[in-house]
Amino acid sequence: MHVKGSFLLRGVAFAATLTLIAGIGLATAEENPQPVDFDHNVVDAPAPVAGAVFGTGPATKTGTAICTTATSNAANVNTDCERTAGPHNETSIAVNPTNHNNMIGGANDYQLGFNPGGHVTESVLSRAHVTFDSGKTWSEYPISSNSAYQATGDPSVAFDADGHAYYATLGFRFVGPVNATNPDVLVGNSADGGKTWSTSVVGHGSGVETSVGDLLDKEYVAAWGHGNAIVTFGDFRLLQKGAFSSARIHAVVTHNGGKTWTAPTVISGSLDQAFVSTPTVTADGRIFVSFLNTSYLDPSSVDFTRDDYEVVEVSPQTGAALGAPVKVAKVFDGNCDFPIAFGRTTYQDSVFRSWAAGNITADPTNANHLAVVWYDMRNTPGIPFSTCDVLAGKVADPYAVTTNSDPIVSQSFDGGQTWSAATAIPLAGDQFQGWSAFDASGTLRIGTFDRSYDSANHLYGYSLLTQTGPGTFSKTQVSTVLSNPTSGDRWFARTVNSAFPTATAFLGDYSNIAVVPGTTSVVAYWTDMREDATFAGVTRKGEDAFFALIP
Repeated sequence: MHVKGSFLLRGVAFAATLTLIAGIGLATAEENPQPVDFDHNVVDAPAPVAGAVFGTGPATKTGTAICTTATSNAANVNTDCERTAGPHNETSIAVNPTNHNNMIGGANDYQLGFNPGGHVTESVLSRAHVTFDSGKTWSEYPISSNSAYQATGDPSVAFDADGHAYYATLGFRFVGPVNATNPDVLVGNSADGGKTWSTSVVGHGSGVETSVGDLLDKEYVAAWGHGNAIVTFGDFRLLQKGAFSSARIHAVVTHNGGKTWTAPTVISGSLDQAFVSTPTVTADGRIFVSFLNTSYLDPSSVDFTRDDYEVVEVSPQTGAALGAPVKVAKVFDGNCDFPIAFGRTTYQDSVFRSWAAGNITADPTNANHLAVVWYDMRNTPGIPFSTCDVLAGKVADPYAVTTNSDPIVSQSFDGGQTWSAATAIPLAGDQFQGWSAFDASGTLRIGTFDRSYDSANHLYGYSLLTQTGPGTFSKTQVSTVLSNPTSGDRWFARTVNSAFPTATAFLGDYSNIAVVPGTTSVVAYWTDMREDATFAGVTRKGEDAFFALIP
């Protein structure tokens, strides 16, 4: 749930901020998105006490479904059966290789309510959205019944070759009505297709956002073989009052189905501005990890605050780096490339936070073939550098620019030693927060939020891109209804421009696709805003985790 911090926020070239819990009210809610405005109670009167009361969430029992959706044969299926309680976003999905009817989706799930004093109460406990009928019916299961964590986030899921499931997430403990500890990294494992989970702590955070400590962030999991899995995550080292010090990537591995894990080991080498890692496993069992590193720190340079994509190979046995990271390409994602809303990069006529991050994926037909896919603004006219002054806070207004964020692809055919020139897939409008995977034929597939369906560059659908030749891709529209993040959202609603009231400030930081193992079929899982949501007597559009199977 965290994002690359803005130079505008911290006065350093890169900073991480606790974006799940800490801070209430308009001034901080943009940095730390909350689904509702906690400054007022349900009748819009001043709250009896300032701030919100964070709760422990509804009682659950591992192995017992919280709820189950009605069966649907629709092309797009809403997997949220407790959707009236709050939004769902940041989606991850995996397909059981031993039973293709069994899939697990991960999502941030918000549980909202009111206490007798009229305060909004909130817990954010990620669920396992589980199907055993190829996505027609979904049940939600708790990952942990451990009340020590009142919030979890940044879900990621995977199956190993035996059909053993892994669910990685961050775990937060509340330390007051409006603050939480820097999170731990948690990994649940399940032997029954995602119904019953046993959870381990594999990385320990320390402190809170405003103290000395370690803020662990954006963990991701991959699994292979018989009981093997790897989790990689960022560690943002914070100094006094939460001042940023460094950011490095760590890895842990298990070889017994998640019962025990190795100690975290640094895999980002000498790079110390590193964040948002993803692992992948090749056909011959090698492991590569991609991540971003903020490499351009000269305020006088046009590249200021841009990142490099990096890839490092790690040991399948220990998770340790087998060499130094290799630069894939420069990423056009600086604060002079994107418009800025509330100190966060965003898109035209929007305020929802976003970034360039994507993932690395491995070709099952060629162990030396890898791809990294991300999103950046190299095809946007951009903010003239002469008028953009990050240090002075002079950046582009999203309501005064036209943006064109495109998917960017770089591939390696020699096991990650060298990478092709970064190539944009030239689509109209903005594409963002996608995911890539090779299918069983060795064809690269990319799932993406996609605004090319709307000439105004406001509405988004979800699309699947399929590589058809060197640098060429076909496009399939996956979503049957378009979503509007620029106005009318019930959750995370912000009005910055009167022409775009109650725009969403948060859609999550990623979406996900997965290939049905051994096939060319793809499943997609994304945040969709087509359905109404009502809370405290107000009805606007919701945010739900939607699923589609593309044969």
